[in-house]
Amino acid sequence: MQLRIDNHHLRESLEQFVRTVSEAGGKALLVGGCVRDALTGSAIKDIDVEVYGLAPGRLREVTESQFPVDLVGEAFGVLKFKALPIEVSLPRRETRKGQGQRGFMITADPDMDPREAAARRDFTCNALAYDLLTDELLDFFGGVADLQGHVLRHVSGHFDEDPLRVLRGMQLAARLDATLAPETVERCRMLRMDEIAPERVFEEWHKLILLGLRPSKGLAVLETTGWLAFFPELAALVGCQQDPQWHPEGDVFVHTGHVLDFFAAERAGDPWEDLVVGFACLCHDLGKPLTTEFSDGQWRSHSHDEAGFAPTVTFLERLRAPKALVDEVVPLVAEHLAPALLHQGGAGSNAVRRLANRVGRLDRLVRVARADHGGRPPKRWDGFPAGQWLLETAAQLNVADSRPVALVMGRHLIDHLHLEPSPRFGQVLSACFEAQLDGRITTLQEGMELARKLVAEMAV
Repeated sequence: MQLRIDNHHLRESLEQFVRTVSEAGGKALLVGGCVRDALTGSAIKDIDVEVYGLAPGRLREVTESQFPVDLVGEAFGVLKFKALPIEVSLPRRETRKGQGQRGFMITADPDMDPREAAARRDFTCNALAYDLLTDELLDFFGGVADLQGHVLRHVSGHFDEDPLRVLRGMQLAARLDATLAPETVERCRMLRMDEIAPERVFEEWHKLILLGLRPSKGLAVLETTGWLAFFPELAALVGCQQDPQWHPEGDVFVHTGHVLDFFAAERAGDPWEDLVVGFACLCHDLGKPLTTEFSDGQWRSHSHDEAGFAPTVTFLERLRAPKALVDEVVPLVAEHLAPALLHQGGAGSNAVRRLANRVGRLDRLVRVARADHGGRPPKRWDGFPAGQWLLETAAQLNVADSRPVALVMGRHLIDHLHLEPSPRFGQVLSACFEAQLDGRITTLQEGMELARKLVAEMAV
């Protein structure tokens, strides 16, 4: 197979480690995602190595003789290289001691057979192993064929031991443009999300947004397995009708998948920016089930942008998303129609400034609105001129990637007008900022003139 690792130092270090293990009487195999990614031609960033035939203490001794490592899991022998993206582990054996995901005792078993170890993995495409010394690919369960067929198939009955594997299937389906095998769908239907440690749920959604080539395939996994019910804000999108003139693609759930796919094809490459915009694309129409009605022969969803505020917050909190992410996604959802509406209405600079003040990042908002506009196949994509107009206008006003910065600040009132902080202090600042948003003041000098006038009026 000749595993391709472009980083020369990483490959040399990996080969050195594998030989060291072999000389010590063990066997080191590359396993999991790095083998899968090598077969699909994806870049290999992290490498997992499973070592057979060496006890945990001996493995640590052998490894530390060549490389500095951190001991991550003492009970089951996981070593993480300090300077390289390599994680070394022993085969693990789980024994159920209680309910839920935490109800397992995990112990290292260096004498386990590679086939048995592979049988404990989630999907066949992740149950592959590769011997770097012999260039041998170990495929015990047809993982290569499933990978080539874009199928996610569970390896064995061990799949049921970890319900998180359903969400892992969600993000892997998006990354591999794959669908679940029918028998795997049935397995997933028997599992429940309430047995998963809550903090681990967000990790899988994080991967869907940042790594998914076709995130719509991930949403399809949730729908076919019945797991959409665990995310009621998304479940409500299924069957929520749209006017076919504007949305020939189908209901809001189908549209959301197309919007995410459009977003994925135009990622910016900045993880935080893509995470914010991606989640905003996912949540942008959560207000439609609350507002959609049929009137005058058309499906309408007036003010669904504003109505999306509350379900977006509950959905992201359900995922245990960081508060900073929630705070930055919600305004994009609430304003995702604004670029088109302002453009159609011939809005002026003051409206653009006010929008920037509400949203914070107009460049993000344009990305969301652009994906919303583009996620309507088979409707012909004719570009998004409203977005281009908004970005050009925002650039002229210096608000493309930030809120307007107040010209008049507290220190100006203290230094030049000798005011003390008070309720009047805040009123003056607020009035000056409103005038700035309206374009009535454009310089600090104009701002201070207005401030003096306001202070004099208040003193009367």
